[in-house]
Amino acid sequence: MMVAFGYHGAGFHGSQIQPDVRTVQGEFVKALRRLGWWSEGCIDLSSRTDAGVSVRMNLAVITLPNSLRTSLTGKGFVSAINDHLPTDLVAWRAQWVPEGTRSRSGASRTYVYRCEMVPNWPQQADSALFAEACSAFVGEHDFTNFCRLDGERSPVRTIDSCQPWTDASGRVVGFSVSGQAFLWNQVRRLASAIQLVLEGEISVDDIRSALDNPQARIDYGRAPAECLILWGLNHIA
Repeated sequence: MMVAFGYHGAGFHGSQIQPDVRTVQGEFVKALRRLGWWSEGCIDLSSRTDAGVSVRMNLAVITLPNSLRTSLTGKGFVSAINDHLPTDLVAWRAQWVPEGTRSRSGASRTYVYRCEMVPNWPQQADSALFAEACSAFVGEHDFTNFCRLDGERSPVRTIDSCQPWTDASGRVVGFSVSGQAFLWNQVRRLASAIQLVLEGEISVDDIRSALDNPQARIDYGRAPAECLILWGLNHIA
């Protein structure tokens, strides 16, 4: 069963299950156990998030007992699982998918970062400068200076789109960024660098230099997790 779900990140220590702390995957496991549908390794999350990060739409593939295929609909699954999930985590759509489907086969992921919630964020952001800083990240780059390196994972990623996020009046409130895959803390570090540009602490050329010269290590900080939202995920059919 492919399941679309969202959650408010403040009450979770991230999405992936961890011992002795509350996580999104852990809450799904509890719900599936209560329903009698749990089996070891039956849940595969599409995108992992840090502690405090909220999600509008993430995906998971949950392997259910074969006996349910003829009796359980997607709507029935959503109703049943939500009866056993906490109020800050909700499944909102589900459908049967072929056996062996992997949820991590994502075509693209989109995050939004609400910059105006960050302490000391300028009240009147220079929209042209903001857009220029965002555009510096578009394309294929080595993001060593804009992530937390994770074992053997390559720091090279392609950003398809990074652009200002505005409200109805046209005021810049944050930015949206899309790509197939992201690194640990990557979006939060982009947000911190963009804020430093607007504050005049660094230039857009400094961002470009940090991307072009990953061997020259530099740290532009990490913005708060609670301002970050996984907005949507497009899955490879």
